[in-house]
Amino acid sequence: MSLKFRGLGVAMVTPFDERGNIDFGSLSNLVEHLITGNASYIVLLGTTAESVVLSEIEKDELVRFVVKQVKGRLPLVMGVGGNNTSAIKDTLKTFDFSGIDGILSVTPYYNKPTQKGLELHYKAIAAQTDLPIILYNVPGRTGVNMTAETTLKLASEVLNIVAVKEASGNINQQSYILRDRPEDFLVLSGDDGLAMPQMAMGFDGVISVVGNAFPKPFSEMIDYAQQGKLQEAQEIHLKLIEIIDNLFVEGNPAGVKAVLSMMGIVKNVLRLPLAPISDRTFAKLEQLIKDI
Repeated sequence: MSLKFRGLGVAMVTPFDERGNIDFGSLSNLVEHLITGNASYIVLLGTTAESVVLSEIEKDELVRFVVKQVKGRLPLVMGVGGNNTSAIKDTLKTFDFSGIDGILSVTPYYNKPTQKGLELHYKAIAAQTDLPIILYNVPGRTGVNMTAETTLKLASEVLNIVAVKEASGNINQQSYILRDRPEDFLVLSGDDGLAMPQMAMGFDGVISVVGNAFPKPFSEMIDYAQQGKLQEAQEIHLKLIEIIDNLFVEGNPAGVKAVLSMMGIVKNVLRLPLAPISDRTFAKLEQLIKDI
């Protein structure tokens, strides 16, 4: 059941209008942009979606809208994570997951659980759903690193834990996961700038931010790498790397929303505490896009 999460997954932004409400017209445009750009699947309500500032009603409306828009043309993953295990279990009990193919669940943030705490947390939420679960390790945001040992234990012992989005930036840690993982367990990149070299190591795909704006070249890069055509993949990686770096200069998703606004797909609007990027960074990204 994990094969559908290979390739390019896109952590989709949430478009807002000038009043700060969800812009469903732009959301429709973005979904079609990702589908025609050959994204393998879409991730809803991840960090890039500014999910922490969406109400529960808005989350439900967004998911129902995208499910209806996609009409089964590609798989959908939904972010269901947090630092309150009980609350996540409640969401898994009550939310309508019709049309959702899997969940992405970030390690609990701020409260810094031990490795045993992480293990028990994921086992508790996995027992609450039959949906495939993608673990998400991003210590730069959460303040806690899930070790290779913990990831492998969960991969081996919990049937519906099928993949990990690894954004630790620790190549050694990721290498041990690749070496010792169960045969059908996927390892996915969580770092756009590292995705190509990680694919050469044996990663199975990426859950991407830059894929919002450039799904076609990014999906081509991932496809080339999967086929062992590393020179072709390298050429695309080197073409995009400066844009990728500058997308994150002032945080995510501020950079990619600015680029999407340049492309006429969404408006350059975020919800506080996030703010649009500076004029200087905007101009830099604008010039980089013109150059390619």
